[in-house]
Amino acid sequence: MTHLRHIAVWVDEPDPSHFHWVIHESTEDGSVWVDIESSAEAYLSWMEAFDAGCVELFKLVPDERSGPRALGEDADPVG
Repeated sequence: MTHLRHIAVWVDEPDPSHFHWVIHESTEDGSVWVDIESSAEAYLSWMEAFDAGCVELFKLVPDERSGPRALGEDADPVG
């Protein structure tokens, strides 16, 4: 059975006005996230980096109707 992957895009600014997108994913321990991909290119604005990161995130979604899926047992809902 498949379950939705818990993945997100965030933006880092290691140097002033040098923005990089990062895609990270939660592990089985919902409080632990790991970076799975990041931009080598620096962007001049937060929004440019975020938009580019979202484009990369969408590449991880083969079917937009069902979202990014991973094989394995369904996770217990949180909350």
